[in-house]
Amino acid sequence: MYVCVCNAVTDSDIRNAVNNGVCSMRQLRQETGCASTCGCCRELAIEILRQTMADSRESRVELPVMQMA
Repeated sequence: MYVCVCNAVTDSDIRNAVNNGVCSMRQLRQETGCASTCGCCRELAIEILRQTMADSRESRVELPVMQMA
């Protein structure tokens, strides 16, 4: 779905940006142009950014630390 119509940024574009290291709205704006024109999409973009970051943290599997004998 298009989040930023002005710059043709989709929710998938935002998720991909987060997966490539974007972790702030400033970085997202620099990488994709999202919310850099009229700003109407800013709140939705922030919501998708935060949710994607949270999902990413939850999906990481913590491996047990192996001790050397």
